[in-house]
Amino acid sequence: MVDETAKTLEKLRAVQRDTGHLKDQLSIIRISEPITSVTENTSTSPSKRNSDISTLENPTPATLEADLTHYKELFSKLRFSYVEQVTKEKFLRAIVGDPPLVVGHNENVEMEKKLAEGKAELKERKEEVRGLIEEMNVMSRDLASRYKEVELHITQITTLPASIENLESTIAGLKAKQVAGMESGSRKGQNLPLADTLALVGEREAELASLNRQIAAVQNTLPRKAREAEAVERELMVLERRKDEAIVQARLAEKRKSEGKSDGLEEMGRWYRGSEQTLRRLLVKTEA
Repeated sequence: MVDETAKTLEKLRAVQRDTGHLKDQLSIIRISEPITSVTENTSTSPSKRNSDISTLENPTPATLEADLTHYKELFSKLRFSYVEQVTKEKFLRAIVGDPPLVVGHNENVEMEKKLAEGKAELKERKEEVRGLIEEMNVMSRDLASRYKEVELHITQITTLPASIENLESTIAGLKAKQVAGMESGSRKGQNLPLADTLALVGEREAELASLNRQIAAVQNTLPRKAREAEAVERELMVLERRKDEAIVQARLAEKRKSEGKSDGLEEMGRWYRGSEQTLRRLLVKTEA
């Protein structure tokens, strides 16, 4: 197995030598290199944000999302400035032109229609772009998770040969100890003299005969013990029934006593209680 792992690791290293590191092959990382380089070069600029969002040494989804929000705000401001500048330039050219450009009401209406159509088309394009962005977001998260898994697998493959060698050496040592223990135990029993061997055999036979006698005695006494247990169970059922009857009578007597009536049931209850205690003592002696 070590040979197969070593071959796999060698193939992986050969692929990395031929094509470069895995991180260099990912398009998203190559695309981000100009941004990171510009960020590093302008790190001393006063206009740099007072946060670590621009630091892309170890990018995370949170930092990337913050960067995206920041760049959206910048592009929005840039677009507004561009539109404002172009509008001013066209207005000035229309005024100072020879002849000056005068726009009528009909032209304004037609331009508003075109503007409405352009806005509708722009809205549709924005929806398409939003869908593409969501799809790219899902794909990028999936790609990031797969990239982490690949890096983890590469690390595991790199450290796997040493771990396998350590495990194989440990297994070999344990097997050697086990074989040595088995040989020492077997030799200890096999290297006895004849007299000691016969004595050991006699002891084992005596123990076996004693165990057989105990088993036979238990088998002989088992039916009698079963009958005794059945008899005790029957007596116990009778006692339980008498106990229930006595409890019912005691409750009736207590009720009558609370009502001011007495018909001798209290004395009868005492007699039943004494009888119950006597029967329980007999039952305990019988079980003993």
